[in-house]
Amino acid sequence: MFEFSLEFESSECQARLGSFSTPHGNIKTPVFMPVGTKATVKSLDYKDLQLLKTEILLCNTYHLEMRPSSKLIAKMGGLHKWMKWDAPILTDSGGFQVYSLSNNVKITEEGVEFKSHLNGDKHMFTPEHAIAIQERLGADIIMAFDECAPAGVSKEYARMAMKRTHAWIKRCISAKTREDQALFPIVQGSCFKDLREESAKFMADLDLPGIAIGGVSVGEDHEKKFTAINYALPYLPKDKPRYLMGVGTPRDLLEAVACGIDMFDCVLATRLARHGAFWSLQGRKNIKASQYKEDLSPLCNWVEHYASKEFSKSYIHHLIKENEILGIRLLSMHNIAFLFQLMKEIRYHIREGSFMSFKNTFLKKFHSYDQAA
Repeated sequence: MFEFSLEFESSECQARLGSFSTPHGNIKTPVFMPVGTKATVKSLDYKDLQLLKTEILLCNTYHLEMRPSSKLIAKMGGLHKWMKWDAPILTDSGGFQVYSLSNNVKITEEGVEFKSHLNGDKHMFTPEHAIAIQERLGADIIMAFDECAPAGVSKEYARMAMKRTHAWIKRCISAKTREDQALFPIVQGSCFKDLREESAKFMADLDLPGIAIGGVSVGEDHEKKFTAINYALPYLPKDKPRYLMGVGTPRDLLEAVACGIDMFDCVLATRLARHGAFWSLQGRKNIKASQYKEDLSPLCNWVEHYASKEFSKSYIHHLIKENEILGIRLLSMHNIAFLFQLMKEIRYHIREGSFMSFKNTFLKKFHSYDQAA
């Protein structure tokens, strides 16, 4: 049911092309996954996402369990039916949100006790509970419950969190009952070489359908992020999709594809849009700037989407200044379409043997000062 086909490997770097089969369709890799945190990519519906040619969405386990609850969503027929989304879905384990959003978090070997960020109610997430929630949600790919240590922790703490993550993946495997869901483990180990190597080897030996690298984009700088990623990569299986969690700037996507990563997600595309920011080939821009008030050029002709090509910067400048929802919708669609266009170009240039030239040329023009979120 879940099979990864490695279709092409670059002779220039570690970049590769592949296809991952799921019950709701095949995913061409490398792939970027828009984030629908609360069962919606903010301001967009399923027809918008289809027109964007979205191959897979990510939804958030923590937020959906807090409200409206996985039991209600299961009663409604599961995420796919509830959202009217017929393509693949990945759900994260909720671990990152437990640590970053909740109050009075208490981590034990059993799991994580916390208070909801919504109303202060006390909850307990264990590996078994995280799997049960995701089984009720019904995503195609589900993530193991892990401890995502923040940047700057001591090696002692990082080792403890990694060991706990290793123990929890075994419990996730034992708790899983649905054969129509692929469970991915998550490599941890913070910025420490020996821990990243140990965790990558441990997770690879489990022989699950895919594998993820977590614990990056948690406050570290660009160099430390990719150092941690490269510590793990030599030990990840070549015949499984490799998922880098929480990464989604154009620069990071290009760098990570060159390292051999296949899957990405990030909230940045729609978060930027809500603040009036958009990507162009010259980098990140702010549509609120006065220079766009009388600018009749489109956001970016390079991107094959109507939001990018058919509306002037002047019009979108007006919409955003007036807090009109259409402005947020158009910028959200454009930013997602920009990343999709980038992934399309990446896949083309990998196959043509010109990926590194494309990457270097793109980044030379693209003066990015984004930070992934």
